Amino acid sequence: MNDMTLYLIIALTPLVGCLLAGLFGNQIGRRGAHTATISGVAISALLSAYVLYGFATGTRAKFDENVYTWLSMGGVDFSVGFLVDSLTAMMMVVVTSVSLMVHIYTIGYMHDEKTGYQRFFSYISLFTFSMLMLIMSNNFIQLFFGWEAVGLVSYLLIGFYFKRDSAIFANLKAFLVNRVGDFGFLLGIGLVLGYFGGSLRYADVFAYLPNVVGMQFLGTDLITVTCLLLFVGAMGKSAQFPLHVWLPDSMEGPTPISALIHAATMVTAGLFMVSRMSPMYELSTTALSVIMIIGAITALFMGFLGTIQNDIKRVIAYSTLSQLGYMTVALGVSAYSIAMFHVMTHAFFKALLFLAAGSVIIGMHHDQDMRHMGNLRKYMPITWITMLLGNLSLIGTPLFSGFYSKDSIIEAVKFSNLTGSGFAYFAVLASVFVTAFYAFRQYFIVFHGKERWRETDHSAHHHADEHAHHEHDADDNHDHHHGLSPNDNPHESPWVVTFPLIFLAIPSVLVGALTIEPLLYGDFFKDVIYVNHEAHPVMSHMAEHYHGIFGMVTHSLVSPVLYLAIAGVVAAWFLYVKAPHLPAKIQAACKPIYTLLDNKYYLDTLYFNVFAKGSRALGNFFWKVGDTMIIDNGIVNNSAKLVGNIAAQVRKAQTGFIYTYAAVMVAGVLVLIVAFFWNLWFK
Repeated sequence: MNDMTLYLIIALTPLVGCLLAGLFGNQIGRRGAHTATISGVAISALLSAYVLYGFATGTRAKFDENVYTWLSMGGVDFSVGFLVDSLTAMMMVVVTSVSLMVHIYTIGYMHDEKTGYQRFFSYISLFTFSMLMLIMSNNFIQLFFGWEAVGLVSYLLIGFYFKRDSAIFANLKAFLVNRVGDFGFLLGIGLVLGYFGGSLRYADVFAYLPNVVGMQFLGTDLITVTCLLLFVGAMGKSAQFPLHVWLPDSMEGPTPISALIHAATMVTAGLFMVSRMSPMYELSTTALSVIMIIGAITALFMGFLGTIQNDIKRVIAYSTLSQLGYMTVALGVSAYSIAMFHVMTHAFFKALLFLAAGSVIIGMHHDQDMRHMGNLRKYMPITWITMLLGNLSLIGTPLFSGFYSKDSIIEAVKFSNLTGSGFAYFAVLASVFVTAFYAFRQYFIVFHGKERWRETDHSAHHHADEHAHHEHDADDNHDHHHGLSPNDNPHESPWVVTFPLIFLAIPSVLVGALTIEPLLYGDFFKDVIYVNHEAHPVMSHMAEHYHGIFGMVTHSLVSPVLYLAIAGVVAAWFLYVKAPHLPAKIQAACKPIYTLLDNKYYLDTLYFNVFAKGSRALGNFFWKVGDTMIIDNGIVNNSAKLVGNIAAQVRKAQTGFIYTYAAVMVAGVLVLIVAFFWNLWFK
């Protein structure tokens, strides 16, 4: 089988599964739908692993060819093509393997759904196809197609329960915030087309870069403007401050979606794009500084929000935001390979955490409020142990996957000399404590302590907390009762739910140690990610200080990172196991801070009142003033009135009497004579 056929099969099998489940879902039934989509994604995952193995052993060469040309216009070809190199191969394996686990898990999670089962499988397969098109593209047009397609499918998935107002609000919010980012992205692509040699193929654009260095655009550096506009697209997709507001609300979708959107796939699209464009970003220190600072703000301030959430999924959602901030910081300090390394390790442990949270939600009969849980490790041992492993990886425990990628990011920021790197270093260090605190706050509340559902009166408590969005509130299709009754015990989820947990726990623990050397200090990303080592020497410093995976562990014993993480865990243990009455007192004492965090820094309020209401007011203004007053009444109606008035006056002159006409003729002759002599006289 030649390479082209191989890559077409990888990209198209999820699409085939999607079409089978989507168009013939009723004919093939539930079993047919999940069999078709899982087979498609499984084929894709196995072949992706085969491709990655080829790159890892050096037996496979980079592939960059067009599949077919869609249209040619003004000398520019808009093509569909594949660029498969080590970066693409790594992303393909991450996307397809996490997606495969989510597909299998969904059988168990959506088991009780009366409607929409086939539709759900069709959507998640379409999502996988869109993501593959995005990462495998060799040109900006196809990148944009994949970019918009994942946006569309995420809209459909977040609003899966379309009878619920909160779900519709959340998917509209995700769609609109991403539109803002995509507008910047499209302008960036426009600049590339206009100034970078008239081609949209990556290879041509990168080859043309030396001709663009130093060019001005609107009084600033053209490359900086282009890089920043492309990054605005990444800010929308990868949920960076201030375009992050859609991501926590996207928890309205079923849990498998949370894992798919927030772990491996959609949110990492922006980070992948910046890494892919590294030759361009290396030419603009300003753009890199901006990226680093935005990432640092996201990492720290979104982590704070995770510390006060009571919904089990929202804690993990804010954790995703914070980790995406880390990856963005790494991109900003030119450590693209570390950013992609963290993308990979994070994909496994974050998917694990979301799916484990989903397993807890199933065990709690679809109650997502952590204040109703406690001591679940007794009843759900597999969920307990896998979630613990995921959390240990998330907080960067030595020897776990997250440790290698997270510590590398912190080290890289320390070596950076960019403007703002001091703030970024402080932010990523402080985030270590915050992350450990909210991760283990969640862990202790859910798996330790009292069995709080025994004392919860659900009928009274049901809507006490407006923030606890229950997964199936107003959905008419559900006969789920909410939460356990005081006499019930939660029980471990079925194997279709626990198998993906165990499968994802393995890379969450091991993949970091196995891959750090080739990814960061070997030749894996050679000729794929470009770094200007003279201007941005971070990676060369990192290589000098790297002494193997155990060297990293011994180094961590003398660095503040490990101790900050331990402090976070101990603080969470003290507040939620040892002295559980304290958090309420602290909350009361720090009321203004709590209110600020509870309102998510008032950004939603600001956007709603300024942009949503503002654009509506602006629309009303243009409609009432521009459309109605100026155009309709002013120009159209008034010109008709004016013609009517003139006609009415002229009509009066048409009397029908001969003497009137004679008098007018004589007056006219008189005027002509006077004019004639006037001219003669004054010449």
